[in-house]
Amino acid sequence: MSRINKPGALAVAMALASTAVAGVAAAQDIAMQPFTVDHEARRDSGADARFLLDGPAGSHGFIEVRGGHLYRADGQRFRCWGVNLTGWTIGGEEIPSHKDAETYAGALARLGVNCVRMHFLDRPDSVSPMRDGGSGLGPKAGPFTHAPRGLIRDGNTSRELNPQQLERLDYWFAQLKKNGIYVNFNLNVGRVFRPGDGVPDVDLIGNAKAYTYFGPELVALQKEYARQLLGHQNPYTGLRYADDPAVMTVEVVNENSLLEFWMRNWLRGERQQGGANLQLDMSPHYQSLLTSMYNEWLARNRTQAQIAALRGMAGVAAGQQVPLMRRGDHPDAPRLRLDAELAFITQVEIDFHADMKRFLREELGVKAPIVPTADHTYFIANQPLMRTAIRSDIMDAHVYWQHPAIYGRRNEPMVNSPGTSIIQKLARSAVVGKPFTVSEVNHPFPSEYGAEMIPILASYAALQDWDGIFFYTFETKISGQWQPAIADYFDMTLDPVKMAQMPVGAMLFLRGDVAAANQVVTRAYSTDQISEAARMPRAAMPYYTPGFDPAIPLTHGSRVSCLDCKPSLPAALPPANPIVSDTGQLSWKTTDGKQGIFRVDTPRSQALVGFVEANPAMQTRHLSADIRNTFAAITLSSLDGKPVQLANRLLLTVTSRTQNTGVQWDARRSMLTDWGTAPTLIEPVTGWVQLKDLEGAVGVFAQPLDGAARPIGKEISAKMIEPGWEIPVGTPATTTYLIRVER
Repeated sequence: MSRINKPGALAVAMALASTAVAGVAAAQDIAMQPFTVDHEARRDSGADARFLLDGPAGSHGFIEVRGGHLYRADGQRFRCWGVNLTGWTIGGEEIPSHKDAETYAGALARLGVNCVRMHFLDRPDSVSPMRDGGSGLGPKAGPFTHAPRGLIRDGNTSRELNPQQLERLDYWFAQLKKNGIYVNFNLNVGRVFRPGDGVPDVDLIGNAKAYTYFGPELVALQKEYARQLLGHQNPYTGLRYADDPAVMTVEVVNENSLLEFWMRNWLRGERQQGGANLQLDMSPHYQSLLTSMYNEWLARNRTQAQIAALRGMAGVAAGQQVPLMRRGDHPDAPRLRLDAELAFITQVEIDFHADMKRFLREELGVKAPIVPTADHTYFIANQPLMRTAIRSDIMDAHVYWQHPAIYGRRNEPMVNSPGTSIIQKLARSAVVGKPFTVSEVNHPFPSEYGAEMIPILASYAALQDWDGIFFYTFETKISGQWQPAIADYFDMTLDPVKMAQMPVGAMLFLRGDVAAANQVVTRAYSTDQISEAARMPRAAMPYYTPGFDPAIPLTHGSRVSCLDCKPSLPAALPPANPIVSDTGQLSWKTTDGKQGIFRVDTPRSQALVGFVEANPAMQTRHLSADIRNTFAAITLSSLDGKPVQLANRLLLTVTSRTQNTGVQWDARRSMLTDWGTAPTLIEPVTGWVQLKDLEGAVGVFAQPLDGAARPIGKEISAKMIEPGWEIPVGTPATTTYLIRVER
């Protein structure tokens, strides 16, 4: 995916990191079997991770930032294992009915989810179809979606909230709070402004990304919306949202950066009615406004001689405004011009977020930590954006493994590419002394390798000592209107593999089964380095830091120590395959960029993820497998808090591929030409799983569970073998076993 600028610990793996692997289906004859996730039918079960949640959310006071992490007011460390809440799929919705709110608040708690990110609340309250296709899945390419129904009332203005939708939100929030689930509120996400709002060029700017930083009308409307939402008193809690300790964070803007527009050539000023309007761009009105602001800034921050030199570089006469460059001019631009534009654009962002934070704190009384925006585009340098974000309470980032909007070869296993993994792309944004959260992440569907995401991400997030993970996305289903099929690239709600692994990830990360790294390695950037990074080519992604060893975030903790200071770079690590964390608990191995295998070996949780069949020697202290599946993720976690060898209750997950019935792949096996129909299918992990060295065990029993965590048939009695006990898996088809150990 990306070019790494030096050899090092990943030299062999990186050489063939993008090597394609043939589709799993071609390498085996294991039949796909129906397996339906049913949250409505699920009740409390021995397989739940609800025990990780602590009472009503906010019962210990507001979440606080202390010493670079999040804490409860009683001094206990706080981490988020969460999901985004949206409503794109047919049969789903973002703000559920009272009945469905009760159902899904309980469902999320059972999965170990203790935080949710309220996303797209600033959408209209009506259903806006994104595709035709009626009320359900059909033989089409998918996804089958409509825009989420939010809070904003239909009409000529976007300034009014629908009271019925707001009441449903209040009840939903109260149910989440009751179940121990905290809420992250997003403010500006998908709002589309309307003629009655008094916004210039309202018919050209869409959801106004970047414009929101400096258009005065848009800034005022954002504050008004924040007051309407956060200043609202919830009748079910008796508190304004600004005063409710169950609100763990407030985000100002989502995936919105003026610096991104500058670095991606979106400040051309050519957006007009009937124009080509390629990708995103400014309309002439907003380009003129930004250019005027730039020249006013120059008058305050540069000498007359420097301004004259800038005019000469831009080819404009004396007395004319200095224009902003296009991206194609950046590589050859003199530093005087590059630095001036970068400093100006950065200052616009800093000033906007400082003003919004002041407004939220001082005028609305918001007490939760405030997040300005996320590092969300790994194929541009993030150091300039970090100058804005580092002034915030929390650093945040987004990433997707092979996002469907990015074409080309997809459906590849991340476990074969440690040097370009989502861990690399996320770790670039963590800063010393700041909590770090990931508010959007996923291995989007379709992927035959989605089973790898949660165990790998949860493990390295714990190693890096991050503070929160929010998967994108979870969509509550409307009672009686959903079908048991995956209907969207991102919706995990009915994905049998990801739902089975959510409690596992909660134990790995939220419970802290994987220990934080023994050593934190830091790097620092000078002003010159940041300027040069801003114009580096895409090939330098994701770090835009020549000489940085990509094995570091897989081995040690990794943080940026400071910006605009004396530069420093950690030394390269010795070449290693497997790459082993400095705790010894995590190991990642590839064979010439193929047959990757990831291992977790901790006292309370263990896992084998990837090409398990091709790596029979890769085992953990208590877990090994002899399976027919080419690719699988097998995890074993203690449910009673004891080490695995002493635990009486264990959760065993066995996951591989999942898909809808009747799917068809394109010729490249990258995307679907037929999205398929209900029900979802799984490839059962088939063979034997060995549980080893269980102290004093005289009997081991495995209860297969269905997609509602209900027993399927009778318990399976494991057979004694030399190292321990062996469980046959694959029949019945399942993703999850509840293990009972008799001693």
